[in-house]
Amino acid sequence: MTRVLVDALRNPALRRLELAFAAFNAAEWGVWIAMLVYAYARGGATTAGLVAFAQLVPASVFATVCAGAAARIPPKRILVASYLAQAVAMGATAAVLLARGPAILAYAGAAVAATAVTAIRPAQAAIAPTLARTPDELTAANVVSGWIESTSVLVAPAAAGVLIGLGGAGTVFAVMACASLAAAFAVAPLRAAAATSDEASSAVAALARVARSRPARSLTWLLGVEAMVIGALDVLYVAVAVGVLHHSGSVAGYLNAAFGAGGVAGVAVTASLVGRRRVARYVAAGLGLWSAALVVLAVAPGLAPALALLAAAGAGRTLVDVAGRTLLQRSVSPESIGEVFAVVEGVSMAGLAAGSLLASALVALAGGRGAVAAAGILLPLALLVVARGLLDADAHALPVVALGRLRAVPMFALLERPALETLARAAQTVAVGAGTAVIREGDAGELFYVLTSGAVEVDIGGTHVRTLHEGDVFGEIALLRDVPRTATCTARTDCTFLTLDRASFLAALGRGTTARSAADALAVAYV
Repeated sequence: MTRVLVDALRNPALRRLELAFAAFNAAEWGVWIAMLVYAYARGGATTAGLVAFAQLVPASVFATVCAGAAARIPPKRILVASYLAQAVAMGATAAVLLARGPAILAYAGAAVAATAVTAIRPAQAAIAPTLARTPDELTAANVVSGWIESTSVLVAPAAAGVLIGLGGAGTVFAVMACASLAAAFAVAPLRAAAATSDEASSAVAALARVARSRPARSLTWLLGVEAMVIGALDVLYVAVAVGVLHHSGSVAGYLNAAFGAGGVAGVAVTASLVGRRRVARYVAAGLGLWSAALVVLAVAPGLAPALALLAAAGAGRTLVDVAGRTLLQRSVSPESIGEVFAVVEGVSMAGLAAGSLLASALVALAGGRGAVAAAGILLPLALLVVARGLLDADAHALPVVALGRLRAVPMFALLERPALETLARAAQTVAVGAGTAVIREGDAGELFYVLTSGAVEVDIGGTHVRTLHEGDVFGEIALLRDVPRTATCTARTDCTFLTLDRASFLAALGRGTTARSAADALAVAYV
């Protein structure tokens, strides 16, 4: 588990991304709890439920509407803007609460903050492949993001409780506004990933593209059902505490905490995702564990078994979420990641809202035990509906890290997507230590190199001519002209590369004269 953390955080760009994500999650959960406490104090459970619903519905609509724009706006710009918008909205809400202003203004500010939240996870999913240097590094970053979310579910509400005790809900919003502002500053220096499309789009077009892709459609459905069950559990904790276990309503908090603690414990399992080419079985295993825990909970007597079962359900939920989002990231082209995850965010928000309503109906129809059992049965049924799509996604996963790196190379950016995907599948990751001669002047040339981390010194005839950095390429001259290497390239630091063999490199460039011309121009410039 420590190795996974190191793999993700030794990359400075991913470290900034994950630190910002941690601040964001703390803010998201902290203000959610604070606003529900504030609303409950003013109108009881009904007001709290309506305020929660009023935050989720516009957030769901906004996420879906923004899906069409996700490919046209660089994800870094979306991240910075969203974190800033979140900070401003939370700061304004804090001012209203601390000044004891009208409750309606506080509710409105919280709704704006919740709406800004919906753009962050899609942008994070889109930018992470462009910052990762290897596929394992990307998977490790996804695992760390899952750890952050699970830990936040457990820790942030407790921190919010302390802050509420010190200064009320307004203090929570003020502190979390600062956390959101810190997140914006953390991601601002990241290398800007370019927009993936210049074409106008719409939410309807984005939804249609997701619907046409079986992997994207299947995983969006599954993650939406997951969100619905989570939304239902928010209501069912009370039903289980009072109606099933015959305790006071305060026990619902312990049940919620057990689910969060299980999610944190589940991070040990998600670490095994790193290095795995296929992860659909992890999604199925997580759903199976979650479902079985809820079904047994419906008939389990006593508080202790209920706490243990909800902890198991939380562990299953973490596995489903991390593995499912990792698989989705691998299943769609880089230019579609932002809009697909924006659709998922909208569907998830809608699922949370629908789940709370569904749980109330199930409790009315079947009682607390029946409602919990129904929630558990819903998960494997959802999996059965999309099992074929899940297997397809696993079998035809895209090398998204290689795709993102190669698309950033001008000569390859001109290729059609099928050709670029073929090229990315042929790419290999190579790591060398500082001082290693990667290629030597006069040797035969068989590989083309894209530098993904580190620095490389280029010498011709014993004279230093340039230093290459992340994103630069070399080795193309020998391949294009069938001549010996024209320079010596030595790793100044520890380096990683994407490499392409001669046949793959020339076959890709042969598909388009424009790409070949760009490669020839690059070779001339370096002679």
